Amino acid sequence: MDTGQSRREFLKSAAAAGLGLAIGGRATGVLQEKAQAKATVVVVRNADAQDSEHRYRADVVKKMVFEAVRRLSGESTDKAAWSRYFKPSDVVGIKLNCLFGMNASTHPEVAYAVAEGIQLAGVKPENIILWDRSDGDLAKSGYEINRDGPGIRCYGTNGEYEENNTQQGSFNGKLTRILTERITALANVPILKDHGTAGVTIAFKNHYGTCNNPGAHHGNNCDPYLADLNNVPAIKDKTRLVICDAIRALCNGGPGLNPKYLWDQNCILAATDPVALDYVGWRMIEDRRKEVGLPSLADAGRPVRHLATAEKLGLGIADPARISMVTIG
Repeated sequence: MDTGQSRREFLKSAAAAGLGLAIGGRATGVLQEKAQAKATVVVVRNADAQDSEHRYRADVVKKMVFEAVRRLSGESTDKAAWSRYFKPSDVVGIKLNCLFGMNASTHPEVAYAVAEGIQLAGVKPENIILWDRSDGDLAKSGYEINRDGPGIRCYGTNGEYEENNTQQGSFNGKLTRILTERITALANVPILKDHGTAGVTIAFKNHYGTCNNPGAHHGNNCDPYLADLNNVPAIKDKTRLVICDAIRALCNGGPGLNPKYLWDQNCILAATDPVALDYVGWRMIEDRRKEVGLPSLADAGRPVRHLATAEKLGLGIADPARISMVTIG
């Protein structure tokens, strides 16, 4: 993989290779993609996603999320699109990134739009769990805790990890019981931002909120730890969809909030391949860093190593020549 390739070069090479790069085009079906060893990432843009105070407009965000899933699925209706990934008997976990609170976490408008879409597939709201590390993290990020009341559940692991460690390659830690015992399907819903060690925190890094000891897995820019963690069967086999909140993103100073480096990307990203989605998100961050005069992540000592490792493990595609980017808006 050419890690120095800019997004513009990525788009140019994708077009030259005759891939499914399109404006408003229909994405390739998931089964066909697997047979052809390629991946689609849908990017939906809408400048009206926020108001003048940078508050997310829930109605616009919902339309963006639903459009992204329709285009990714190749289906013509919302119900058919969400039903490609979830079934009525599922218990679906929606993994959020909420460690650093408001404006540095997955926004509720995105998370609840995903939950509403999953209900179109026939999943009962009580069988949908919005979750992260703790109730406190969720509450400070704008979520209302609901452990056992009617409607969509929302709560943290709160220390309820499995009794025994899971070991997968370099990863060795306890996994949340929400993932291993309570859900049958997973939607990974991260936010797009810079990370002080891994370079970026998107879909792969979001799962450091799934284990009890993320601090033990930060060496060598989190490589190969991130890839190995995401290769755990409970994560790999249950993940059905990745939806990234890239509406107001962070290009430097992450993973905590650094208002100076927030920017209005006004995008929702969707994929079934977390490696490909993280690749596209990474290039967006690199482009923004260049625009504001920052060095590349590699030059800043934070190279994004884990995606090439994840590709070698068969977790997805990090080669831009095999990523089709469908852009709407």
